Amino acid sequence: MAITSANQLELLQTAEAVAREKMIDPGLVVEAMEESLARAAKSRYGAEMDIRVSIDRKTGKATFTRVRTVIDPETEELENYQAQLTPEQAKQYLEDPKPGDEIRDEVPPVEMGRIAAQSAKQVILQKVREAERDRQYEEFKDRAGTIINGVVKREEYGNVIVDIGRGEAVLRRNEKIGRESYRPNDRIRVYIKDVRREPRGPQIFLSRTAPEFMEELFKMEVPEIYDGIIEIKACARDPGSRAKIAVISYDSSIDPVGACVGMRGSRVQAVVNELQGEKIDIIPWNEDVPTFLVNALQPAEVSKVVLDEDAERIEVVVPDEQLSLAIGRRGQNVRLASQLTGLDIDIMTEEEESQRRQAEFEERTKLFMDTLDLDEFFAQLLVAEGFTSLEEVAYVEADELLVIDGVDEGTAEELQARARDYIDEQNRKALERARELGVEDSLVDFEGLTPQMIVALAEDGVKTLEDFATCADWELAGGWTTVDGERVKDDGVLEPFDVDLEEAQAMVMTARIQLGWVDPDDLVAAEDEEGAALDPEAQEE
Repeated sequence: MAITSANQLELLQTAEAVAREKMIDPGLVVEAMEESLARAAKSRYGAEMDIRVSIDRKTGKATFTRVRTVIDPETEELENYQAQLTPEQAKQYLEDPKPGDEIRDEVPPVEMGRIAAQSAKQVILQKVREAERDRQYEEFKDRAGTIINGVVKREEYGNVIVDIGRGEAVLRRNEKIGRESYRPNDRIRVYIKDVRREPRGPQIFLSRTAPEFMEELFKMEVPEIYDGIIEIKACARDPGSRAKIAVISYDSSIDPVGACVGMRGSRVQAVVNELQGEKIDIIPWNEDVPTFLVNALQPAEVSKVVLDEDAERIEVVVPDEQLSLAIGRRGQNVRLASQLTGLDIDIMTEEEESQRRQAEFEERTKLFMDTLDLDEFFAQLLVAEGFTSLEEVAYVEADELLVIDGVDEGTAEELQARARDYIDEQNRKALERARELGVEDSLVDFEGLTPQMIVALAEDGVKTLEDFATCADWELAGGWTTVDGERVKDDGVLEPFDVDLEEAQAMVMTARIQLGWVDPDDLVAAEDEEGAALDPEAQEE
């Protein structure tokens, strides 16, 4: 098939039709045609030749051109005699040839045989497919995080393939609400979770279990959320069963919970219906974490909340009859409250808390009786005033001891002297034990480590400052590791001494600086760079 004047215009018409059908740029289709014709020409004239084809965008005329490039003989050899020339050979075509110059000669159009035509068709289809994929990715990449309506096409191995208009998307098995099943041509509302480029084309991943799906549904049903008057601060879901969302209003005249529920529950019911009957608890958000947690554990009543911010844990005390309600069926209520607050929650009854406090009281009383040689009554007075350790008694201001009934200045001094003597004796014994274990002076003299800590390190094989400097922070302070999808606790050598990760990291870095392994100036420079990277104003400058 030759490219004659009769079918030149047909090329452009075909390109226009294909581009219109696939909704891509006609220029991309014409470029694909040019490449396919060039390939066919190379099969006719020789694969070594550099044949290029240009199709006139107005007339459809295809021009075949042979291109030869002038090379620099000092830096590269003449390898392809059909597509390359030396400056000397190029002088017969150009007056002053230089490396990089091109010599173009028009060649006759080629007759396209059956094989060449088939090859050209494949090139055009491939190019069109690539352009279609790029268009699809560009269209949907900015729609991630939004809700879209689609039509179910088919189901493959539990995954639902959804037609979303100009492409297909996949709703994976684990992103479906448990009880849902779909048939072809069913309409479905889904959340676009992610859009990624893949070798086989852009992949659009959908979800109906993501917390963000519920947030977007509320945004559609509640105009105040869409307008920004009410904000959803947190959301936790047990898909298909129960969910909790925390909301806050920036207008004091609008009740955030009432606005989300709607008149006679119309707004929240619309969301519930979309989520296959998933029960939704709407709770007011509060900056005060304990107050927020009390709200999050509704409908259970809470007697007391104790927050440990360092450990990101919170203890909740509930009446005995409220325990099962607070925990929920299969732990659902407390699990959702934990996800909502981002804290680990320990729930205990008032009786359990009373027993634990009594045990702690007796343990501390015995500690003061044994170490300070006190009678039970006096030791109980110390514990009742909030003293929990010998160090607190030994180094606290004397005025804090004088508030205890029956304690005068002389008694306070005697108490502190006994506590200090006991601590000094324990430190002396610990140092002796450390020496027996072979601990070097470099570790003993390191600031921040108590003698008891040094013994613990020595028993773990850390006996020099060099050994200590090679430790990881989690080896000292402990941490968590995920093994086969489950969190496993890693015990730290210094964890019993309440050393956290930040303190451990600081001590290890100080040891490395003392040994000359790390230059403190480099640390300062790195911190400055990190601070600048995190500062948006610095980035703008």
